[in-house]
Amino acid sequence: MVHAAQWRNGRSAADAPAVNLATALLDVRRMDEADRLSVAGGMTIVELMENAGQSVAREIGRRWSLRPVVVLCGPGNNGGDGFVTARHLAKAGWPVRVALFGSREDLKGAARLNADRWPGSIEALHKDALGTAEMVVDALFGAGLSRALQGSALETLGAAAARKLPIVSIDVPSGVMGDTGASAGAVAAALTVTFLRKKPGHLLLPGRELCGEIMVADIGTPPAVLARVAPNSFENDPRLWFGDLPKLRPDGNKYGRGHALISGGYPMTGAARLAARAAARIGAGLTTIAVPEIALPIYASALTSIMVAPLATNADFPALLDDLRISAFLVGPGAGVGEQTRARALAMLATHRATVIDADAITSFKDDPSALERAIEGPCVLTPHDGEFGRLFDAGGDKLTRTRNAALRSGAVIVLKGSDTVIAAPDGRAIINANAPSSLATAGSGDVLGGIVLGLLAQGMDPFLAAAAAVWLHGAAATLFGPGLLAEDLPDLLPQVLRDLCAAPP
Repeated sequence: MVHAAQWRNGRSAADAPAVNLATALLDVRRMDEADRLSVAGGMTIVELMENAGQSVAREIGRRWSLRPVVVLCGPGNNGGDGFVTARHLAKAGWPVRVALFGSREDLKGAARLNADRWPGSIEALHKDALGTAEMVVDALFGAGLSRALQGSALETLGAAAARKLPIVSIDVPSGVMGDTGASAGAVAAALTVTFLRKKPGHLLLPGRELCGEIMVADIGTPPAVLARVAPNSFENDPRLWFGDLPKLRPDGNKYGRGHALISGGYPMTGAARLAARAAARIGAGLTTIAVPEIALPIYASALTSIMVAPLATNADFPALLDDLRISAFLVGPGAGVGEQTRARALAMLATHRATVIDADAITSFKDDPSALERAIEGPCVLTPHDGEFGRLFDAGGDKLTRTRNAALRSGAVIVLKGSDTVIAAPDGRAIINANAPSSLATAGSGDVLGGIVLGLLAQGMDPFLAAAAAVWLHGAAATLFGPGLLAEDLPDLLPQVLRDLCAAPP
């Protein structure tokens, strides 16, 4: 199978567009490697820990007035960060107490050193250790925790949450898995301070909602370290793809801006119309919907700049694809589940031109997912929600891993939609989106997203970056509108989002 990284001119994964490391996410393994490389480059764990704890104390001081605080320290380096935090808060005049999970004698290395530097007493971790505290610093367990919270750690954090005390978490809230965002007993923090870069668990749900405000602190990691750990996960941000957005040319024409073709359904006609308007608004020079002849009056009366191509019979559809001026296709919105939709998807893929497979077109392959995988030999983007994803791929495991696996298996860019949409390429790169407001949970918003992807592909944008840009622009448009959003509002908001981006480039 020819995978997505080899779509054009035999391009390999090494030729993929460069990514902006400012938006990189570091999984637990890569963060550990970054610390190791920092030490190899001349820093010490003690220095990194000192900088981390000092950063946490500084961020607390910026947000809250002096008040009694208890720092809950764990048995590892996260606990060591907590001891440093406690020391700097006390130095700044805060009334500080420290409670330790486990025995002081069990602490090792830099964590033990900083426990010894703490001038105050160290209490045993217990919910009663909260005392009269008005704030809690959670330095119990970092992102590498692989088991559920239990015992005194679970009880103490639960008691703090019950009292509605503000909790400041170091790295991640204890109980949140750094690589997946899964929760194993975590309680919500008001602020999470992490270091160097965010982790996937800061963006994936439910971790994102448990972190509260997220602050990334610089603890002195040498700049070259980030490139050496080779991140392959990123937070969706215009810095990743803004430079690749299609540009208008003074000598351009409508065909130069791409011709997008959508397979329109009947009697469900609204979905394809939403997608078509989105493709046109994002810049496709021409947009056409191919519709059954019986549906022509419905589509034609509702569309002006969007062209409508009537199909007298199913046999007319493959002939329409022979027009080489058509640069990208979309099938699925309102198409209906069945053999006709499946056949149209296969016909589009057979052209080896950019194709978006969405909605009903995804479900049409549920009885034979391998038929879709075998057909993907050109640029292709699949945009399933969780239910559709589970009809084609393994729905078990964390969201980031299963999206990556689906992209590798299918050879397509996979956009697994949701409040924490994940975009994955077959070469292993993945982008997590975090700008989608809950107002996007409305009928038709997914059809608009498919249309935005289509419009960018029609203009020649790289499929992985086009998918990421579409997801971000979709979220930004919804945020711009605010409450009361309907899917049909989204296409007309895109020009303002683009104007704002161009006025202040990332």
